[in-house]
Amino acid sequence: MATATALPKTDYSRWRLKTHEGRQTWHYLETDEQLAAWPQATYDKYHLGLDTNLPKLPEASTALEAARNGLRFFSKLQLPEGQWACEYGGPMFLLPGLIISYYVTNTPIPEPWRIEITNYLCARANPVDGGWGLHIEGESSVFGTSLNYVVLRILGMDPDHPVAQKARNRLHELGGALGSPHWGKFWLALIGCYSWEGMNPVPPEMWCLPNWVPFHPWRWWVHTRQVYLPMSYMYSLKYSHPENDLTRSLREELYTQDYASIQFSQHRNTVAPLDIYHPHSPILDVANEVLTMWGNWACPKFVQSYARRHVYDLICREDENTLYCCLGPVNNPLNFIARYLTEGEGSHAVKMHRETLKEFLWMKHEGMLMNGTDGVQTWDTSFLVQAVVECELTQEAEFKEMLIKALEFLENQQIRENCPEMDKCYRQQRKGAWAFSKKSQGYTVSDCTAEGLKAVLMLQTTPDMPKLVSDRRCMDAVDVMLTMQNADGGFASYEPIRAGSWLEHLNAAEVFGKIMVEYSYPECTTAVVTALALFREHFPSYRSHEIESTIRRAIGFIKSAQRADGSWYGAWGICFNYANMFALESLALIGEVWENSSVARKACEFILSKQMDDGGWGESYLSSVKGEYIHHKHSQVVNTAWACIALMNAKYPHKEPIERGINLLRSRQQQNGEWLQEAIEGVFNKSCMISYPNYKNVFSIKALGMFARHYEGKE
Repeated sequence: MATATALPKTDYSRWRLKTHEGRQTWHYLETDEQLAAWPQATYDKYHLGLDTNLPKLPEASTALEAARNGLRFFSKLQLPEGQWACEYGGPMFLLPGLIISYYVTNTPIPEPWRIEITNYLCARANPVDGGWGLHIEGESSVFGTSLNYVVLRILGMDPDHPVAQKARNRLHELGGALGSPHWGKFWLALIGCYSWEGMNPVPPEMWCLPNWVPFHPWRWWVHTRQVYLPMSYMYSLKYSHPENDLTRSLREELYTQDYASIQFSQHRNTVAPLDIYHPHSPILDVANEVLTMWGNWACPKFVQSYARRHVYDLICREDENTLYCCLGPVNNPLNFIARYLTEGEGSHAVKMHRETLKEFLWMKHEGMLMNGTDGVQTWDTSFLVQAVVECELTQEAEFKEMLIKALEFLENQQIRENCPEMDKCYRQQRKGAWAFSKKSQGYTVSDCTAEGLKAVLMLQTTPDMPKLVSDRRCMDAVDVMLTMQNADGGFASYEPIRAGSWLEHLNAAEVFGKIMVEYSYPECTTAVVTALALFREHFPSYRSHEIESTIRRAIGFIKSAQRADGSWYGAWGICFNYANMFALESLALIGEVWENSSVARKACEFILSKQMDDGGWGESYLSSVKGEYIHHKHSQVVNTAWACIALMNAKYPHKEPIERGINLLRSRQQQNGEWLQEAIEGVFNKSCMISYPNYKNVFSIKALGMFARHYEGKE
């Protein structure tokens, strides 16, 4: 157990990142023989925060030279299979799911993991109060503090360690673990530190309703339904890990009153004020009461048994359709526990989950964290390719091998078949799609498919580039996208909208907003519009009328989504700067720019009104939370790149504000060509932030390249 303030660390020179078929896993080498056989690569050192020993580059005298320097640096981080990897951290509720799943399934935690997860949590504890929030930049909450405290205790930290003491004090100041939101109560119940009678219901019988029922779970947003699917199975089992010394100790440490005295049934709706982002609706409160009575008194045993079997079948289908990777880092541990409790230690599914969970773990200088997916490899690789095209550097010999490898990766990661019996598991068509991370994860994403197709088409129409993705496969990607347009003309993320926003009245998670159904997003819509337009240039006769109609309706959505102040709200990046960049790209596609479009002019005026004194743009994550533009206290490289790209897409006629932004990017570029990490870049469900650390390099390179094309050598 850790009892001193100083914590042990592993030897970072022994960590290696391995990639196989897009699957990225970190490995700790124990012997000198292993070290000799597997030297540490530049990308290993970079992600671990070690000295990469990359040379200083000649000082750039133009924006294009700065872009070239950035690309020279970033090319050194490319993995052998052709993709770029990075941390995708930020959320602080993911590691608890992993560690609790290992604890409940009696899975040994490797010692290097134990050490470095402990280090990461200690590094990310609030420096003032010692707690943890929903995400790394958020205020301490009961959800984050209670679960991460449990993780440290499972990993062996003594309750008297200063980190544990400070966190426990903060938890008690917040009222103790009774104030955990729904998901927190669930995880605590699994380890025997909360009573199931204090949980609002998650009945598996919901999945047995006829599909036409307007609130059937198949209509929910895919992440919500895939979390509540295994959650409903465990809720029905009411399983808790057998009591032991750790459980008994945690019961005393997590609460401000004697555990035996707590009437848990009275605390189903007890949530700490700092944790609530989306309060219960009256409809949800009534539904919870009815469903509690249904589960306790009215539901026949044979119905409950049938529902469990049906839900378990869907859990198995999710595992098989994703090769046990699952949609994400919340439902993978949940499915793992469900398979373990049902099939036991020796099952193939249990072994596979133990392997795929490794894909979500990431090592960095602070320790080991859990990524928000199994990686961002397809997404970031697609954007990098497009940035090189914008810079007009595709013909330069030093980058040819890098681009061919990127194309090989994208070719390999296109999904080639639909799920078996996809209607039975409520899956979207996926043949021809690209996922966010890798092919085996297996989920169609509208904008990932679009950006992947754009990158492929851009490279395969470059002289001397191989043609690896056939015309038919490009058409398959278009076929997928054409199934995904919503009635309002926009595009959502994983699927078309399946129910109205009224379903948010049933949002039981409490800490997230807009979690129940899909929505149309300017970002996703722009990605599809631009991909279809590029495809049409090369295949003008393929489904031409449908493509034309789809683009026209999509542009109509983008215009309708503009706010009165000229901005667009970004759902996946922070925040208005992100969405503005995409929306103005769509408008430019149909020739609507500053000169001839009031929509574009209004957007540019909004962007310019947010430029900071140093020439950059800086937007706080609170913009996403509150739905209004809130300045960061410092300008940010990523926000600045997005704003400059947006203004150039709109053909804003005055160079000076754009040049000021470009000069800020150039001033922050390091001598080796890189840009340093600043504030967090991404968001999901309005309230939870997530990191996209490659953005600072990719979008800075793109902005510099666009500036060079627009202005340099043309005065």
